[in-house]
Amino acid sequence: MSMINDFNAGTVAWTDWNVLLDETGGPNHLGNLCFAPVHGDTKTGQLIFTNAYYYIGHFSKFVKPEAKRIAVSTNRTDLLATGFMNNDGKVAVVVMNKGAQHFQYVLWIQGQTVPINALPHSISTIII
Repeated sequence: MSMINDFNAGTVAWTDWNVLLDETGGPNHLGNLCFAPVHGDTKTGQLIFTNAYYYIGHFSKFVKPEAKRIAVSTNRTDLLATGFMNNDGKVAVVVMNKGAQHFQYVLWIQGQTVPINALPHSISTIII
């Protein structure tokens, strides 16, 4: 998933090409198997929600329609971040620690700071 990088590069909307595939990653017209945010087990009827489902959820739940992207930067290789100003005035900052190390970072906005823990391989959304 590279939604954070895509938004930071100017993307204004994002969707996955598929939402639901079977347990094998199909079907499709080419016969190649793929990954999806949700997989359905055709034998049991169970839905399997993958990490991608929850990753996309950070954007779909907290970034509202017509939100404007705001500048966000990090100084760590393993820390990716993007931010949005929603029409209600709330800021949503999505932060992903793509690395295997736990660390603390400082969120700084207009001279105010708050320390935040980033668990390994985690994503979080901070609403301000």
